[in-house]
Amino acid sequence: MVVETVRQYTVENLTDNGIKYFFIRDCETLKMVLLPTKYLKHKTVMNCSPNTVKRSAFAICYYFEYLAEMKLKISQIYDMSYSKQSEHFVEFMHWVKMGRHRNENGRKNPKNGTCNAYLNEVFGFYRYIEAEYEELGSLKVLLYSQFVVRNESNTKSMYRTKSFHGYMNPEERNVRAATREEIITVLQSCTNCRDQLLILILAETGFRIGEVLGIDYTKDIDYQNRKVRVRFREDNENGARAKNFEFRESIVSNDTFEFLMYYLAENRKLLQYQTYLFINISGKTAGHAWKADSVYDMFGRMEKKTGIKLTPHMLRRYFAMERWNAGWPLEMISQALGHRHLETTTKYLSIMDDKLTEASKEFFEKHSDDYGIKQLLR
Repeated sequence: MVVETVRQYTVENLTDNGIKYFFIRDCETLKMVLLPTKYLKHKTVMNCSPNTVKRSAFAICYYFEYLAEMKLKISQIYDMSYSKQSEHFVEFMHWVKMGRHRNENGRKNPKNGTCNAYLNEVFGFYRYIEAEYEELGSLKVLLYSQFVVRNESNTKSMYRTKSFHGYMNPEERNVRAATREEIITVLQSCTNCRDQLLILILAETGFRIGEVLGIDYTKDIDYQNRKVRVRFREDNENGARAKNFEFRESIVSNDTFEFLMYYLAENRKLLQYQTYLFINISGKTAGHAWKADSVYDMFGRMEKKTGIKLTPHMLRRYFAMERWNAGWPLEMISQALGHRHLETTTKYLSIMDDKLTEASKEFFEKHSDDYGIKQLLR
């Protein structure tokens, strides 16, 4: 028999003047937990999407549950040494990994990436504490790092962020690339032009689903040059966002651009009241920004209808493989995908294939004597 642990904290919400506020309640005292609740209100006031605030609320709620189980307080974490702080946060991730953060039985334990994401939300909470209560100082484990971002005018901006070096290694995503035949079949099975346009843009740009859902059709489309842009925004209504504070753009084919114009004309009455390219086209939420969960629901319906599993990430890999097979340099594909590291791109392409092996052999045949190895063997 499995005995479920009684949780001390819970996430709740209330709506005031149409704005949803999340807070954490102590189940023993029935009172709001002040510090995280102030942080969640701050995120709401800063126009973070309800989904973003909800994700933060649950991550922090789990963390407070962990603190209660360890009989620790926030102030005690600041008093810890660097090594003890590192152990504390690593152990929190493992606590989540074992499924100790929830009561439900029979559910799979979260992946490493999910555990890392929870810890990131907790660190966001700590940064808020440090900004509000300077006397506490800073967590020793959050070391500063810097990176440079270029915008559309090629202007450099320097970002200084804190980073933690004890994250779990994310599991490899065993995702294959979609095939052209699969894409065509699903396109022909779609019941509206919005779904078809989304698939076309994902396949032709290699953008992430969060990037595509954040496209502003009044600002992010260069209609003269058939270019679609993605920009970093954290205040999108649907929680969509570009990654890595980046700006990227991609050209689409003439046919897809004509289809885009057809979609805009067909849905002009709904689109005129907001600026998101992809919107709900029916029901009570018609005209509102389309959300990622609804996109995955659409792909699920298509799978039942056609027997073909297709996902946004499979379309992203399709983009990468098509460009690789067309002879694009690895660096160009990496830039188009918005990867920070070439290693990520090679994993997308599974590049230790015959093509790379042959290129390596050819290189060594030409340069085998560069180091005078034969002389060393004499």
